[in-house]
Amino acid sequence: MLASSIPKKTYQLSIMIEAYIFDALRTPRGKGKSTGALYEVKPIDLLSTTLHALKNRNQLDTGQVDDVLIGCVTPIDDQGYNIAKAALLHAGWAESVGGMQLNRYCASGLEAVNLAATKVRAGWESLIVAGGIESMSRVPIGSDGGALLYDPELINKVNFVPQGIAADLIATMEGFNREALDQYALTSHQRAEAAWSQAYFTPAIIPIYDRNGLPLLEKDEHLRPDTSMEALAALSPSFDQMGQLGFDELAQQSFPMVGQVEHVHTAGNSCGIVDGAALLLLGSEEKGKALGLKARARVVAASTISVNPTIMLTGATPASQKALQLAGMKKKDIDLWECNEAFAAVVLKFQQDMDIDPAILNVNGGAIAMGHPLGATGAMLLGTLLDELERRDLETGLVTLPVGGGMGVATIIERV
Repeated sequence: MLASSIPKKTYQLSIMIEAYIFDALRTPRGKGKSTGALYEVKPIDLLSTTLHALKNRNQLDTGQVDDVLIGCVTPIDDQGYNIAKAALLHAGWAESVGGMQLNRYCASGLEAVNLAATKVRAGWESLIVAGGIESMSRVPIGSDGGALLYDPELINKVNFVPQGIAADLIATMEGFNREALDQYALTSHQRAEAAWSQAYFTPAIIPIYDRNGLPLLEKDEHLRPDTSMEALAALSPSFDQMGQLGFDELAQQSFPMVGQVEHVHTAGNSCGIVDGAALLLLGSEEKGKALGLKARARVVAASTISVNPTIMLTGATPASQKALQLAGMKKKDIDLWECNEAFAAVVLKFQQDMDIDPAILNVNGGAIAMGHPLGATGAMLLGTLLDELERRDLETGLVTLPVGGGMGVATIIERV
């Protein structure tokens, strides 16, 4: 058959569909240890509770949901075997709803939101739930192993060090001393306590109850409102001994200009280990109108990037710059910023590199004060940002997280 005689197919190109956020909620963060309030709660129950709340708050016919994307950094044991789909079945959602578990380290929850927004914008799906879960009391960080943690051949090949060493390396190279880090940590505690005392977080919080209906946790458990500079100064460096095991030497091989790594991060100026879950409901304008859902914001742009794997926690800046470029925006166009407080030096470097007024960065505190439930944090930060934009009647915000291995993720939202 001649080519000219073959019938030509015609394809209709669709106009880009906007992805809107209809709702955002989270659990309180419980201390990530056996004495924590959420230790007795299985991860599947923690996630199912948020699914129930999302359904009830929005009078949602779950059969209308196309997919559920859940970030989880340590997907084994209680959290393994695709906890997203397991929780959907446990929560009694429609059988037609799929579930996916994904891992981009600390940014997994935000990456889940970004992927959901991408699907909506492509027109492939019209209503998606995205978020994250991490029960660090029941499934400790690093329990799943992996080459970057335990393979000496790879570790030595790329000079890979633990994140605490990377944070101390950043502080050393940027000249952030212990006092500066502790002062930032104190500010995080003060802002978080002020936000909780004024009920800024309350609209998004889903209290957790035990099987008998008794309250287990209604407020972030990691808060330390009595924190002082004196108390922070009394804490010992957390990563000094680890550095002496050879990791300082690996860091110096990648950055020979560093004479000695100064170990200035402690349990007080680093993120807390906690349990928690968070969800957002995203979809198209058409789907939202059909279901009576009110759009709160649209996802303007999202980006991922990676940097040097040794220093690793500097990805927030290039990720944010990339997101701004994709959105056709400038730094001055952002009203509020959220940068995950993995370590104090990470945020101080981001603030310095982007030249951000500290008055509009992490305005309600962050992971140093309230904790970092790995797979859920990105979704929590986005929900917190949206709530604060509404409270202040502002328009635009950017969320970013530096990620293990050198990655960085950023998302820009705009209220509607």
